[in-house]
Amino acid sequence: MTPHRIVVKLGTSTLTGGTPHLNRQRMLEIVQQVARLHQQGYEMLVVSSGAQAAGRERLGFPDLGRAMPAKQMLAAVGQGRLVQIYADLFDIFNIVVGQVLLTRDDLSNRTRYLNARDTLLTLMERRIVPIINENDTVATEEIRVGDNDNLSALVASVIEADLLVLLTDMPGLFTGDPRRDSSAQLIRSVSKIDDSIYALAGGIGTKLGTGGMITKIEAAHVASRSGVTTVIASGTEPDVLARIVAGGEVGTRFDPTNTHLESRKRWLLTDKAQGIVRVDNGAARAIALNNASLLPVGMTSVEGDFARGATLAVRDPDSSEIARGLSNYSGDELRKLCRVKSAQIGEILGYSYGDHVIHRNSMVLLG
Repeated sequence: MTPHRIVVKLGTSTLTGGTPHLNRQRMLEIVQQVARLHQQGYEMLVVSSGAQAAGRERLGFPDLGRAMPAKQMLAAVGQGRLVQIYADLFDIFNIVVGQVLLTRDDLSNRTRYLNARDTLLTLMERRIVPIINENDTVATEEIRVGDNDNLSALVASVIEADLLVLLTDMPGLFTGDPRRDSSAQLIRSVSKIDDSIYALAGGIGTKLGTGGMITKIEAAHVASRSGVTTVIASGTEPDVLARIVAGGEVGTRFDPTNTHLESRKRWLLTDKAQGIVRVDNGAARAIALNNASLLPVGMTSVEGDFARGATLAVRDPDSSEIARGLSNYSGDELRKLCRVKSAQIGEILGYSYGDHVIHRNSMVLLG
């Protein structure tokens, strides 16, 4: 199947070409590839490292040690500079970019997860390319993802991307360290990620993996379980993105172990419902037969105290649970919206998170 929604992760080594400076020519080459796919109709997202490198460059490469406040200061100086470079480069192709800074907390807290997802999806709907980075300037150890490889996998899962491309300074995953073992062979395809695959990257838990390969395997593992194909490839390969999208033998490809739907089903079915929304016969039929979203006009009552993003059980007039899904509104908000037409949501609440109580993409049918 041809991928439609693609996340491209760019590491600092790819952006700098191994030098202390951001390499504008290298960045332009990659931006041009992203722009070409965008112009062909693909939905493109970029997860980019390089904020600290940009800050260090702007300040004249000071020796600040490895203290966290110094790193956060460099990120504060460099983040705006980095996204401005991207904005200027994408402007060449008449493409608008939008900056999105995330932490793990944004993707684990239900309400913030939905807000992050809605922001990213809205940007893509407007044909704006999100430039995503971890919010290093304020993130604490408890809420940091810790690396942009894993952040890109979480983003790919959140937006249900078809393809995650991790561009690095290595051609892919090898049977050994090619810098020390001349017989090491590039592995073209991995169908299952297990301990033997982690061992090739330097072992679980070590930071000494080949070219930082351990975090890329972790990212591929997260993505595969979410229904996302992952490819690790060299950022210096000519037309690397187009060749990957076309199914060419480039880098190492990791097959998904689930579909998006299976991943979503497993999550929703194992998550305890935090509330109940009861619907009339018309809404029940639309959901069960047409896989329709739940609109407020079809609700008859709401039970439970819950926040936006909670898992809800949807029950028909006979009290049978026909579906389960993620609520776009809190319990208090939904109680005000029973039997209300979607066009009136903003008038009643003073704001709107969309026309749907539960969108069909966040709902699993039961029975």
